[in-house]
Amino acid sequence: MFKAMILLKRREDATHEEFAQWWLQGHRPLAEQLPGLKRAVFNLAQKDPASDYDGVSELWFESKADFDAAYASDIGKAVARDSLDNVASRTRLFVDEHIIKS
Repeated sequence: MFKAMILLKRREDATHEEFAQWWLQGHRPLAEQLPGLKRAVFNLAQKDPASDYDGVSELWFESKADFDAAYASDIGKAVARDSLDNVASRTRLFVDEHIIKS
């Protein structure tokens, strides 16, 4: 299984609450439509002015090729465009998950 973590920083002109509203209410329905998406978790950071990020999404696909294909699709392009229109920064981190305790 392939896992991507996407670290998001809200725009300077958006409050934490506005970011949460957009991400969890507006962006989520788009992200749920990504082709091949197996699992998704949106982690909303607690309100903290010292935090570098406002949210971290975890997206699972069968493979990196499936991830790439999802974001090459029309819905994937819409998801990326919506993110870039609503955040100051978006950092993708591809990880190998090592479960310590479940």
